[in-house]
Amino acid sequence: MNLHPMKRVTIICESILEDRVVELLHETGAQGHTAFAVRGDGHQGERCADITETANVQIDVILKPALAEALLQRLQTELFADYAMVAYEIDVRVLRPDKF
Repeated sequence: MNLHPMKRVTIICESILEDRVVELLHETGAQGHTAFAVRGDGHQGERCADITETANVQIDVILKPALAEALLQRLQTELFADYAMVAYEIDVRVLRPDKF
């Protein structure tokens, strides 16, 4: 089995940002992503998933390390100051690197 190192970037943000974040993903070179409504509470208070206007969305994407770094930089520069969001990366290894 031949595994290839990549990064998984997870972004949790206000649902109104989903289209903008997906646009950033494409601009950064992402080939695809997974998004789903999430709920929880933290620094910004409780967020429910059943009311679209106040819901959060989680977006996961697998990228080459350099692209992950570029994406995180753009998120920090363009969105962090004005929106409630969290983003992080973790190391992953994939079987089919051509998909990413």
